[in-house]
Amino acid sequence: MNTRRRLVLATAAVLVLVAAGSAAWLQWRMAQPLQLTLRFHAVVGAQPLVFNEARYANPGGAGYFAVRDVQLFISNLRLLSDAGVYVEPDSYHLLRFDGPEPGFVVHLHDVPRRDYTRIEFGIGVDPTANGSIAVHGDLDPNGRMAWTWDVGYKFVLFEGTLEIEGKRRPLVYHVGFDENYTPLAFALDGARLATREPRLDFRVDVQKLFTGSTPIDMAALPNVKFDHEDAATLARNYAAMITLL
Repeated sequence: MNTRRRLVLATAAVLVLVAAGSAAWLQWRMAQPLQLTLRFHAVVGAQPLVFNEARYANPGGAGYFAVRDVQLFISNLRLLSDAGVYVEPDSYHLLRFDGPEPGFVVHLHDVPRRDYTRIEFGIGVDPTANGSIAVHGDLDPNGRMAWTWDVGYKFVLFEGTLEIEGKRRPLVYHVGFDENYTPLAFALDGARLATREPRLDFRVDVQKLFTGSTPIDMAALPNVKFDHEDAATLARNYAAMITLL
């Protein structure tokens, strides 16, 4: 066998080994679970949320409101595909936006690699967990988001002030009856999860709490805590609060 033929055969053998190795690596890589990041960005309309400044117009009347605190639970995170469903264990997260970093981050670990077409979660706490004092995820029966007068949690908490003609009045909206649990679903393009460090970004529009299906005049309704009808109105509004970017 001449030298040239040996060189051709050797090169072909190397290419076969490289191709086999690449295929094996790709197969191994596809078998590795995803580490998926969900990032929630708090906004008011088109602008990032700024705390403690009366810069936002009262949706239903006169004056401008300031946000002192806003928190909400999301729960029961699931990723759906034709090949199966990923369900996050202990899936209760308290989203808050007063930390040193902008936004709030949820990390999903060991997610099987599939062509997911939808992500689902709910705003609030499902009735089973809401009626229990067991600790799951961020649920804490002794925490600020727990009701002091009954078992259960505030699903959404908004506190701030309304300023009209130089006068300020407090705003307090705490919503958390079982019927206020609001499931959400977002369609996914499989390519979004095919990157090296997959991430999904969501907008949390605080203003939607007052501008959803029923615009709220904060001067006429500055406080919601125990009224089922008022809580239902806010829950219908916050169904549009979170969008996938």
